[in-house]
Amino acid sequence: MAKSMVKCSICKKKIEHTFLNKLLGTVVKDERGKQHPVCQDCQRGKSKEELLSAIKG
Repeated sequence: MAKSMVKCSICKKKIEHTFLNKLLGTVVKDERGKQHPVCQDCQRGKSKEELLSAIKG
């Protein structure tokens, strides 16, 4: 099973996968329903609103 390469929407670094092929981070949905993957480093200590503003800006 091939793993797809996913990049963080904020810092553009590659997001690693677990052995079950899950992202080490989170996925944030914007107001239109589009999903944005975010790595653990960018996610740490931030709310959903702060992540969305960092993605837009």
